[in-house]
Amino acid sequence: MEDLERARENLLDYLDHEIADKRVTEAMRRVPREAFVSPEQYHTAYDDRPLDIGFGQTISQPFIVALMVQALELKGDEKILELGTGSGYEAAILAELAQRVVTVECIPELAESARQVLDTLRYSNIEVHIADKTLGWPEGAPYDAIIVSAGAPGVPQVLLEQLAWDGRLVIPVGSRWQQDLLRVTRLRKGNRIENLGGCYFVPLIGEGAWER
Repeated sequence: MEDLERARENLLDYLDHEIADKRVTEAMRRVPREAFVSPEQYHTAYDDRPLDIGFGQTISQPFIVALMVQALELKGDEKILELGTGSGYEAAILAELAQRVVTVECIPELAESARQVLDTLRYSNIEVHIADKTLGWPEGAPYDAIIVSAGAPGVPQVLLEQLAWDGRLVIPVGSRWQQDLLRVTRLRKGNRIENLGGCYFVPLIGEGAWER
């Protein structure tokens, strides 16, 4: 436990230096990353790298999670859509920073596992859904911000249509093997697109993204 706590503090100290929005790093302090990994990976929970969670998926690198969440510019009263629940770790961080989180996952086993962990941690402001063919969760639209934890070949129009005016979409866009992390702000006079740097994510599957 002492080694895990030391690793946790080292990681959070690093993120404090790299992430400007301290609300994000404080939220990450409140979320136990070890709860979202297998017992075999418990000792590596605070390594700054992605970890396997099965089904060809990963729990994302903490720095990338922090960077993406920071890019949403959350104030606390938002309804957020997350694509790619995975382990549920990022959803928990979002729940610390926003009023409501709607998260969708295309792998039912991961959705159920994440739901169980989030319930155990007593998050009452998160909805976990199993994704269908349509990207996102249109039933809950519009969203103040959308975060996508998988790489797409382009910015899906179907997600922009679920975003409120002046809302932010953060999404990796590129090939199946390399993407750029984009922040797209939906504006009435034309969307603003900012490139936040290179990244790598598993492919986003669905209409408007990659086929299986």
